[in-house]
Amino acid sequence: MEALKAAFNQEMRELYQKMSAVGYTSSRFLQMINDADGGYGYGAAKRLVSTMSAGFVKLHSLGHLELSVEAYVLKSEYNSLFNDNERQVCRDRLEQCGYKF
Repeated sequence: MEALKAAFNQEMRELYQKMSAVGYTSSRFLQMINDADGGYGYGAAKRLVSTMSAGFVKLHSLGHLELSVEAYVLKSEYNSLFNDNERQVCRDRLEQCGYKF
């Protein structure tokens, strides 16, 4: 499980770079994914799933929901990191915005 969390944390760091490349730079997201006490990217994702974040809204407006934390939570390789409710929240949020899986 720790190796999987480490892989997810690395993906979150890479995600920050990808978001920046499409015009969305969030110092708050960067702070969250670098926060050891908060669980790094894994902990940040857990917190972000619980609410509609400004980042999700911005990525939606830019047409890049594939770069949302929600989309990454739904990657099959990370199923065991998130519970059914968290995955359903992500799926519902993305579907409501017209995201194509």
